[in-house]
Amino acid sequence: MGKKNKSISGVRRPQVIDMYKSKDASSKIANMAELGSMSADELSDRKIVHSGMPNKEALYAFREIRTQLLKKANGRNFVLMVTSVVPNAGATLMTTNLGAVLALDKTKTALLVDCNLYNPGMGSLLDVAPDYGLTDYLTEDNLDINDIIYATGIPRLRVIPVGTQLEVGAEYFSSGRMSQFVEDLKLRYPDRYILLDVPPIEFWAEARILAELSDFSVLIVPYGKATEAKVEAAVEAIGKDKLAGLIFNH
Repeated sequence: MGKKNKSISGVRRPQVIDMYKSKDASSKIANMAELGSMSADELSDRKIVHSGMPNKEALYAFREIRTQLLKKANGRNFVLMVTSVVPNAGATLMTTNLGAVLALDKTKTALLVDCNLYNPGMGSLLDVAPDYGLTDYLTEDNLDINDIIYATGIPRLRVIPVGTQLEVGAEYFSSGRMSQFVEDLKLRYPDRYILLDVPPIEFWAEARILAELSDFSVLIVPYGKATEAKVEAAVEAIGKDKLAGLIFNH
């Protein structure tokens, strides 16, 4: 996904939208307030799946992945880490599309969390630069989770950008505050799926740390760009008990 921001119709500024903390959240999700929405053309330009897209084959493929993830979760919400074997494998776009297809269910929501300090990409979903993000929350005790959740222009899909504090690497994610943050996100809304966009697991310790905090992970394998040995090493780094599967990205 490119870094260039495109305007989102009707959205002046990304704002906190999350209002529902009760256990009956599912009955309210369908009527969730939205600041605006991307048009079908904007979604297609960004290569984001949507129900009216002409490429039905791609839509069905993502729906099948969704079905498999929901089956593995056995009816519960989950924290899913999305990582790749090598850089530039399309993991951020894949994370976005997995979130988008989960959010097609009008009784569910999805939350994308940008955990890639080295090549953050989730900010491209926002109309303007956000004030705060994940790293700000992890380093500033006065911030609440609601301060870092933003609308995306896609119904029922929210994003937490990476934030402004990018000097420290793995220390952010090995902290007790990060562990509590992930747990709080999962418990906060029983009908929400949390997806962590993470740098390639072979190169960065963050991915291994976040794999432990996730319920399970998917590994993006770019077609023709990763050797079998690299794939096997990545699978081993994640751990077979945490691996939901591989997604081959052409």
